[in-house]
Amino acid sequence: MTAATGIRIKWFSIFNYHSMAPSKEQLISKLRQDMLRWEGFRPPLPGAGHNLGLGPIAAAFPGSVFPTGAIHEFISSSPEDTAASGGFIVGLVQKLLNNGGACLWVSYTRRIYPPALKLFGVDPDRVIFVDVPLQKDLLWVTEEALKCEGVAALICETQSLNFTESQRLQLAVEKSQVTGFILRKDVKKANTTACMTRWQIRTVRSQLRTGMPGVGHPRWQVELLKVRNGKPGSWTVEWKKQSFQTVIIPQTIQPSRRYA
Repeated sequence: MTAATGIRIKWFSIFNYHSMAPSKEQLISKLRQDMLRWEGFRPPLPGAGHNLGLGPIAAAFPGSVFPTGAIHEFISSSPEDTAASGGFIVGLVQKLLNNGGACLWVSYTRRIYPPALKLFGVDPDRVIFVDVPLQKDLLWVTEEALKCEGVAALICETQSLNFTESQRLQLAVEKSQVTGFILRKDVKKANTTACMTRWQIRTVRSQLRTGMPGVGHPRWQVELLKVRNGKPGSWTVEWKKQSFQTVIIPQTIQPSRRYA
């Protein structure tokens, strides 16, 4: 082999190496995927059916997919907001139950009216209500229930949740892949938790059809306050035809005042 041939082979090897080396964007994308995996987020398997019908809200999550097998925290400061949060959660549970399994509803002061679940497409027979007499045992029962792989979703009504408690719940679902919803009531000040997301749901006046009496479809102001490796946002959402529908409310422009 001549010297010229050796030089050509060397330059070809260098060129081939640089052409096969991953780009900066590819390296960043892989690093983000690795970070999500290290933090417990698992991308859905092909055909797993994790589309919960959230529409534009789904774009706020990593990979535009609602994180199942994770803990989602909902905070409310009034009974009205608690009821709104419960309705929104049941709408999510309805989609999760399509893949089989049951839903557990854990609380120490149950105020849910089971037949009302049918409004959101959930048969009360698919929900197992667990009434815990002591609040101090509530999160222990929740943690043990989250370890059951046959459970599709779990809803826990509580008031307090510290970082260590939320971390234990998150570790439990990372193994069982159960989706947990923590509905915190009468929250005066939100503290740091290890939950995948934090939501705040408020009621919004429904829209009546012209000439029709009664009340309209349930409508909420949905605020995603925190989402791990995602994009928080705010949307107006309506529950209609057994699904979430994003509502675009036209902005009212106040006429400018003229002064003499």
